[in-house]
Amino acid sequence: MTAPHLSRQPPPKPPVRPRNWPPPSVPPSSRHVVRMPHRFPAPRRPLAVDALAAAAGLGLGISLALGISSQTVSALHAPGGIATALGRVTGMLSGYAMVVIVLLSARIPPLERALGQDRLIVWHRRLAPWGLYLLLAHAVLITVGYARAAKTGLLAEIGQLLWSYAGILSATVGSALLLAAGVTSYRRARRRMKYETWWAVHLYTYLGLGLSFIHQIDTGAPFVGHPLATTWWTSLWVGALVVVLTFRVGLPLYRSVRHDLRVAQISPAGPNTWSIVLSGRHLEKLPTAGGQFMMWRFLRRELWWQAHPYSLSATPQAGHLRITVKELGDHSTALSCLTPGTRVAFEGPYGVFTADARQSRNVLLVGAGVGATPIRALLDDLPRDTHVVVLLRGTRPEDIAHLDEFERLVTKRRGLLHTLTGPRHTLRLDAPSLHTLVPDIAGRDVFVCGPDEFTRRVVTAARDAGVPAAHIHHEDFTF
Repeated sequence: MTAPHLSRQPPPKPPVRPRNWPPPSVPPSSRHVVRMPHRFPAPRRPLAVDALAAAAGLGLGISLALGISSQTVSALHAPGGIATALGRVTGMLSGYAMVVIVLLSARIPPLERALGQDRLIVWHRRLAPWGLYLLLAHAVLITVGYARAAKTGLLAEIGQLLWSYAGILSATVGSALLLAAGVTSYRRARRRMKYETWWAVHLYTYLGLGLSFIHQIDTGAPFVGHPLATTWWTSLWVGALVVVLTFRVGLPLYRSVRHDLRVAQISPAGPNTWSIVLSGRHLEKLPTAGGQFMMWRFLRRELWWQAHPYSLSATPQAGHLRITVKELGDHSTALSCLTPGTRVAFEGPYGVFTADARQSRNVLLVGAGVGATPIRALLDDLPRDTHVVVLLRGTRPEDIAHLDEFERLVTKRRGLLHTLTGPRHTLRLDAPSLHTLVPDIAGRDVFVCGPDEFTRRVVTAARDAGVPAAHIHHEDFTF
């Protein structure tokens, strides 16, 4: 059994590999002292979150009121009246929930900057099943109510609804598409699917939403003969569409064209790990911070339609950006074969895993595997008076991406660099081991990035070691 390697001093250097940062365009004499000024993201705006939450609550109240007001006392006392009324209310609530679910993943800058894309996606995933439950409840209750009113069986009523009522068949298709997206999002199902397959299935969500909207406007009791309600509902859905097109399509397209990113250089950064240097225009005006990530789309025939999240592994330098990618799937493996000059489109930057999340002047940066890359970029942006301790985890020293750069930067800051190498089962990352490595950990901010299990263990250990929850920072990049 190989004993773990644990040191407070810089570990032995890994095998020499091509250095590609700063990029070759920076004069050698200035590569270690000149940093290109760049525009940082806007500060967090909690007021924007409060305002949007209030607007969401107001919209929910209006939607619920429309669903209730469409019922009459006589209709409720008729056969199947209660089931039909509940079906209409659940239909309204389901439609409103779908709008909120879409907006949570629309990457609205003030919201994303205040909360972080990972937290918004968590809310998106938690709310999405309830939207589907309400949708199923709507379908079942309406069918039961209509069957009782017509005094027929459920199967007969289903056939009658599908073939005799306008828009029901298309609405059923839309519901099936939404359910397919929901089922494939469950953790077990998603683990069995390629990211590309999951992404393609989710594209059909928008078609499903469109069919559902048309069904509601054309046949929904709250809207037939009620122009004001129709205007409200149409404005809500069209507004959501405009937001999605603006921030998921328009802004990324504008930035991609403006900055004209292209692959400049690809070089190894470790076993099955590659650094990709991108050149572009006006990158100092791109609001980036160390620790953020972008959704990258490499415009090659077999890759252009896929967007994947990769973190910056250094802050912009002399018209260049850098990401570091580990071969974990078809997409990341294909990136190692890119040719210089390949055009690159992107969305972002996103994330609140940045230096301005600090609560104190002392920090502990913890990275494992390719998760060390946002830690490397974050190290660039920390103020010079910040005392830094860096903890890096890898099976072997050469498995830690950019270890030579960590050594140089930590030494320059007069900080401490710890490396933990060896098999996973031989390494402990609990509160006592963190106290041994960082005696003053309770007074530091802790930034953690790595595989899910590693991150959970370190976060738990940090809390057990006395670090306040507000001082522990991590993001889930697996959307």
